Amino acid sequence: MSNSSSTSLNGTENILAINNIPVLVRFWTYLISDALSIACSLFVLYYLFFDRALRRALNNHVIIVLLFIGLINEITSVPWILYRQRFGIALIQTPDFYLSSYFFDYATFTTQIILFAWATLERHILIYHDHWISTKQRRFFVHYLPIISILIYTLVYYSVTTFGPFCKNSFVSFLAGGYIIPCVYGNKVLAMWELLAHQVIPTLIIVIFSITLIIRALQQKQRVNQRIQWRKYRKMTIQLLSISALYLVFNSPWVFILFASQYGLPPNITRIYTFYGLYFRNYVIFLFPFVCFGSLSELRDEFKKKFLWCRRQHRVIAETTIESNT
Repeated sequence: MSNSSSTSLNGTENILAINNIPVLVRFWTYLISDALSIACSLFVLYYLFFDRALRRALNNHVIIVLLFIGLINEITSVPWILYRQRFGIALIQTPDFYLSSYFFDYATFTTQIILFAWATLERHILIYHDHWISTKQRRFFVHYLPIISILIYTLVYYSVTTFGPFCKNSFVSFLAGGYIIPCVYGNKVLAMWELLAHQVIPTLIIVIFSITLIIRALQQKQRVNQRIQWRKYRKMTIQLLSISALYLVFNSPWVFILFASQYGLPPNITRIYTFYGLYFRNYVIFLFPFVCFGSLSELRDEFKKKFLWCRRQHRVIAETTIESNT
């Protein structure tokens, strides 16, 4: 990995302040997306917690954690991005706030990517190897421990790399309203680890295990004696594939741009694409609760009931008002 390639990526920070998309468009699309996503996240989390069957389902545990992580990002990083987009400067122009912004942005986003990569692998275990989690001890080591380990790892890693001696070169661009790019890319070893371990490998895991899940699901569906088993796990399969599509559509361009920038693609080619990659990357978090909602039929049915009840109440109030006026 050459010094010039690292410099080319770091040099894009100043370019990210260029308004490739009109400021008002960026501001309002993020504001509306963030508000709707927070509301949907709270709705989905409410029913995942208070519905006993949904709460106990092992496949929903990682979804609950991912929704919480997304909420943290949406109530911290996104409002700071909105302020920067609207006024062209950081909300608080201090190094400590810059480091906090970097930490909440990249720690939450990377944790989501790695956790979901694990979820694509775990879904094979839940569907085709459920005997691996047949006891409490097995469930702890196969199901709970990986989630806990990922959370601890990303918390420790980003605490060390953010508040250690690695993130001191990007503050000037941040003050000027520029977007934050991982400052560890100024360090060759950390740059390679950040790119491969946190972006490329999780994305490849999502692709590989999603494709193999599709193949195994189709094979199982065609076997007459396994159709009942297929119907049992169809929801789990559709849920995972829906979320996989979301991650691949909105995160893969960002991964490709990071990889190309780090390994020698000329900066004049990657500049504009880096901006769009960063801009659309957050739609993984914005759209995630909606994909979860759409993949859970119980939530859709509950939402329809609430919606119909509200309509009936509105109709009753309207009729009562008309009768009282007459």
